[in-house]
Amino acid sequence: MLVQTMEIIGRWAIPSIVLFIPLWGLIQGVRVYEAFVEGAKKGLLSTLRITPYLIAMLVSIRVFRVAGGMDLLAKIIAPVTSPMGVPKEVIPMFLIRPLSGSGALSMLGDLLKTYGPDSLVGVIASTIQGSTETTFYVITVYFGAINIHRVRHSLSIGLGADIIGFLLAVYSCLWFFGH
Repeated sequence: MLVQTMEIIGRWAIPSIVLFIPLWGLIQGVRVYEAFVEGAKKGLLSTLRITPYLIAMLVSIRVFRVAGGMDLLAKIIAPVTSPMGVPKEVIPMFLIRPLSGSGALSMLGDLLKTYGPDSLVGVIASTIQGSTETTFYVITVYFGAINIHRVRHSLSIGLGADIIGFLLAVYSCLWFFGH
């Protein structure tokens, strides 16, 4: 009975919300269509504002990877992370995740293809993908779009949270699935 009820709620939740919001707007006297069009215009303008920041960040990441910066940085970090049980294969994932969600997802796909989804590397990489944020992306694109220039505290807190997420992802996977 509970399963059937949850299926019915799940099936009707989104359509109900999509119908409720315009109806509530009409009841409140809001010109719903005009408000929707105005919101779409603002969304398009926001997209145009963030595009240069996004392009600059993605080009920079690509140049860094192609120039070998990612591999060099991973080699420098590996001696520090290896004694902690961090597989060297996931270090590039940790480095790219704060910069680009799509880059990290692509790297995750490569790791899963190479090592398999049930391998320790695959499980750790998947957990890193879900446990960390695209800190530089958020700061570059979203803060840049609204002209916030003093990001010192946001950057340090974001990167600190990424490091904690990375370490907890590694340690929890090692504890549950590892050696």
